[in-house]
Amino acid sequence: MGIEAFLIVAAALIGIGLYGALSQQSIVMVMMGLELILNGILLSILSFWHFVAPYSAKGQIFAIIGLTLMAVEAAMGFAILIALYRARMVDTVDGAKDLRG
Repeated sequence: MGIEAFLIVAAALIGIGLYGALSQQSIVMVMMGLELILNGILLSILSFWHFVAPYSAKGQIFAIIGLTLMAVEAAMGFAILIALYRARMVDTVDGAKDLRG
């Protein structure tokens, strides 16, 4: 399997994520779209890394760090969403415009 297959899948993930992030009103769906975009970017970077330096472990380390950062970002985003929902009963992007402290 060549690099083209990985890049097609990565482009599909980025496209679907971009559509999901821009077309949805729910904050959860926007966050899921952003996660798909980040997964597509990570897949494209790792596929390039695999084909440029196949015997280097740096790509695997980069993938683990990237996935960890994505998990932390998702946890923080969902924590903010839960706090926002508990405080204002808001779960849409339009309802969360006013985020003053």
